[in-house]
Amino acid sequence: MPALRPLHLAAEIGGPPRYDAAHHIGLARLAEGGALDFVTLGDSFARPGPDALAVLARVAPATRRVGLVPTVTTTHTEPFHVSSAVATLDWVSRGRAGWHVVVSTTEAEARLFGRRPAAPAPDLWQEAGECADVSARLWDSWEDDAEIRSTATGRFIDRDKLHYVDFEGAAFSVRGPAIVPRPPQGHPVVVIDGTAEPARDAAAHHADVVLVRAPTPERTAAVRDDVRLRAAAHGRDPDALRVLAALTVDLGDAETAFEPGLATGPPPADRGTYFRGGPVDLADLITEWHRAGAVDGFHLTPITPARDLERIVNGTVALLQHRSLFRTFYPGGTLREHLGLARPANRYARAGARV
Repeated sequence: MPALRPLHLAAEIGGPPRYDAAHHIGLARLAEGGALDFVTLGDSFARPGPDALAVLARVAPATRRVGLVPTVTTTHTEPFHVSSAVATLDWVSRGRAGWHVVVSTTEAEARLFGRRPAAPAPDLWQEAGECADVSARLWDSWEDDAEIRSTATGRFIDRDKLHYVDFEGAAFSVRGPAIVPRPPQGHPVVVIDGTAEPARDAAAHHADVVLVRAPTPERTAAVRDDVRLRAAAHGRDPDALRVLAALTVDLGDAETAFEPGLATGPPPADRGTYFRGGPVDLADLITEWHRAGAVDGFHLTPITPARDLERIVNGTVALLQHRSLFRTFYPGGTLREHLGLARPANRYARAGARV
């Protein structure tokens, strides 16, 4: 039997809108105490609440190791600004940033901006893929040693190590270079939910972490295999993808029998599969799916963040660690190191191009 790949775990820390930083800091620190790879913070133009990316920028200096992945909607936003904001989060977190790429499909959301009407999902995901592409190019537009900061010569930057990206997309064009130096990770981690068909090709082409919402390990593995094939068709190494099963989790009653397989469980919540049971049952499900080779890990969305995340970390994760299935400490300092992903080389430095 082939050796199991390392198990990866992540959790959502959002819920009803909260405007006190201490709430999100406490949840992120709780996840960090369990050595989770990263936390996500959901966001949407369709509901009120603080900006997820700004909130996690506040959480960053209050944490040390856990990855920070805000939801970033690429529709109705400027790719140049998106790339700058995500790069800034990577700097303030010292290399722990990612971004969960989503699109905005409703006419109500479009009216908030008044720039254009709503568009079909395939068109929006093509645009989202182009946003991810140009962001990576902008992050590469500064070579790692472009900054000089020499007071003796009065030179701040080596202009020979800045590069124009000259990107032309279907909905926008960007010349560059970026205004933020290349992030510590080179490229912050890209997370995309690849469950729905319109998003799957963008996930295969651009994502480092692909989320999959399916009720059985067999169906999850089928989506994973499809994403890996598409990634290979785009010239990517499929082994560089991390595929996580996405579960909405209710651990409110530790005595409730868990729903085996999930397919016949309660109605799906948050567009995905729903788990109800105790921390031990959740650990058993994670163990079963991972040992079957269906996924590289799980992204867990607690129904009640404060209550359920505590039970996930101190119950489920502790049991997985006791079974030697999940680490007890972080292997490095960056999110890419947590996920076992290499730091990308700079495409312009390799090519030797100059402004």
